[in-house]
Amino acid sequence: MLWVKALHIISVVCWFAMLFYLPRLFVYHAMADDDISKERFKIMERKLYRGIGTPSIIATYVFGFWTASYNWSYYSNSTWFWIKLSLVLLLTVYHHACGYYRKRFANDEAVPGHVFFRFFNEAPVLALVIIVFLVVLKQPL
Repeated sequence: MLWVKALHIISVVCWFAMLFYLPRLFVYHAMADDDISKERFKIMERKLYRGIGTPSIIATYVFGFWTASYNWSYYSNSTWFWIKLSLVLLLTVYHHACGYYRKRFANDEAVPGHVFFRFFNEAPVLALVIIVFLVVLKQPL
C-alpha cells in the first residue's frame, strides 16, 4: 500500500510541476515578439502538457483512488477528503484550461495578454496549500 501512496505523491508532484510551469510559459509566450521564440514556446508547451501533464494527471487519479480504496469506508465518510477531491476536480478544470490556451497559442489564435497569465499562474498555489493542510490535518480548515 505504501508504494501506491508513494506513486500517488510522485504523480502529484509531476502534475503540479506542469500546473506551475506551463502558465509561466504562457506569460513569456504572450510577451514574445519574434516568430522563432513563439515557435520554441509552442514546442515547450506541447511537450510539457502532453509529455508530463497528461500522464501525471492520469497517474494522480489512478494512484489516488487506488490509495483511497484500501480504506474507502474511512475516506468516504471524511469531510476533508471530499473537500480535497473537490479541489482536485477544480485543478482538473484548470489543467484543461491550460490545454485550451496551449491549443490557442499553437494555432496562433487570440489569447489573453501576459498580465492575465501572471494571475492565472497563481491559481494552483492556493489549491495546493489547502490540499496539503487537509491531508496533513485530516480535517476541514
